[in-house]
Amino acid sequence: MKDREIFRNLITIPPVFVRLDGRTFHRVTRNLSLARPYDSRFSEAMTAVSERFLRESGLSPVLAYTFSDEISLYFTVLPFGGRVEKLNSIAASFAASALTVALDLDFPLAFDARIVQVTPRVAIEYLVERQQEAWRNHLNAYGQEALVRTGRTMHEAARILKGMGSDAVHELMFSHGINLGDTPVWQRRGILVYKQQKSIMGFNPVLGTRVEAVRSHVAIDRELPRFGSPEGQAMLSSLICS
Repeated sequence: MKDREIFRNLITIPPVFVRLDGRTFHRVTRNLSLARPYDSRFSEAMTAVSERFLRESGLSPVLAYTFSDEISLYFTVLPFGGRVEKLNSIAASFAASALTVALDLDFPLAFDARIVQVTPRVAIEYLVERQQEAWRNHLNAYGQEALVRTGRTMHEAARILKGMGSDAVHELMFSHGINLGDTPVWQRRGILVYKQQKSIMGFNPVLGTRVEAVRSHVAIDRELPRFGSPEGQAMLSSLICS
């Protein structure tokens, strides 16, 4: 019956991003009474999921970029021969199970997954775009919370914010005593988890001498530059184009 399996032979070639988005995560927010507009426990759990992808998923992405309920995984080598259905289903299921463990949940949750084909240059553009979305999400989250505190419903707040530009949202937050530029960097720019080479000194018992060895470890950066800035472009180039 394998010839009846839909998309069984649909493959992609690297490099690609697999983007994961939480499905109906308002239940998570409600059941765990997460703080608004941002909850450190949830952010740390999403970072832990991203780290587990690099350490133990068996998928071996180069890096993971996360904000809100989204994770983007960058691959230069693909498992399963690049089979799209395998990549999407296993990445989504791993994320759901890892987040369930991280948050100690007693109810199921789900992620959806999609594949974005890129080149190294487009991969950098992709991350710039996702970070810009993280900033828009930041504006909306703080603006919505401010309006709800004035007595608006969530739907009313969403409708008002839909017609507001970023400058207007900034002014709204200033009127509530909040400077969005002073909020934690991870809220504004997301979090990057990536593999990094580190030199360590060891002992070679055969030669009887100390030698330098290179080991790979996973780094977590919560103080990211703007990816569109020269500093951010240099950082992404070193990770993506190396």
